Amino acid sequence: MAADRVAVLVMAYGGPGNIDEVEPYLMDVRGGRPTKPQLVEEIRARYARIGGRSPILELTRAQAAGIGRALGDPFSVYVGMRHWHPYIQDAIAEIARAGQNRVVGVAMAPHYSNMSVGAYEKKLLQAADGRLDVALVRTWWKQPEFLDAVANRVVQALQRFPRPSKVQVVFTAHSLPEKILASADPYPDELKASAGEVAARARLSGWRLAYQSAGATAEPWLGPDVATVLTELARAGDEAVLLVPIGFVCDHVEILYDIDVEYQALARRLGIQLERTASLNDDAGLVAAVAAVVRTAASERGWL
Repeated sequence: MAADRVAVLVMAYGGPGNIDEVEPYLMDVRGGRPTKPQLVEEIRARYARIGGRSPILELTRAQAAGIGRALGDPFSVYVGMRHWHPYIQDAIAEIARAGQNRVVGVAMAPHYSNMSVGAYEKKLLQAADGRLDVALVRTWWKQPEFLDAVANRVVQALQRFPRPSKVQVVFTAHSLPEKILASADPYPDELKASAGEVAARARLSGWRLAYQSAGATAEPWLGPDVATVLTELARAGDEAVLLVPIGFVCDHVEILYDIDVEYQALARRLGIQLERTASLNDDAGLVAAVAAVVRTAASERGWL
């Protein structure tokens, strides 16, 4: 029976499927406020550089398919996006139409912040509106399968350098406004802890944490930003840097443009060899990590 099954909603940020969708997508991100035409054109140009679209939906669907295979019965896995189609509320409607009344929600973001993962939770709970019993996975960076997968990517990427032991390793994550610190938001501490765990697994002698992709607002954002760190390392005489975008689990504009285009251009100007770890995408370790926390969340509610 459908009522005996457990729905799983795999949630991600969303992104435009073509250049024409960039402006309405930005309007959704900005809560209905229009974006200045100059910024719209700038962001269209970024998407044009990475193939004219965001790959986040197809990659999230691939992740969800892997999670579904790992979970097996009695789970049914769905995909919902926070800021573009298919929206979280559309996925919840589909789950309800299927006659299911239990859902585990998990954002494809390993580290918790009320501003990021909390926003997914809010959208999910609003859409469920009491029709569904909801269990939420708040954070999952501690899963050993995730940490091992990132560490494996680090070890592989270091081999692309002539002298791996001389490489400066910088873990990166999406910046958030500094105001989150006033509410003791766990995001920075979770990032540092996960980077430390990966560094230990990869046997790194040292590492740094930097933030990327800050919003274009006047308020202060978490730092240091990656560009500042790259410049500091170059001034100190370092010639090889590996970026490890531990806060991101698949290829999208923050990886394919911000790192592969903007930071690469900066690195060339600075005379640095810059590499990054390959994104996890639907890596078996990532899939296993998410499947494990989903199963635990369902078990804790007595659904299994």
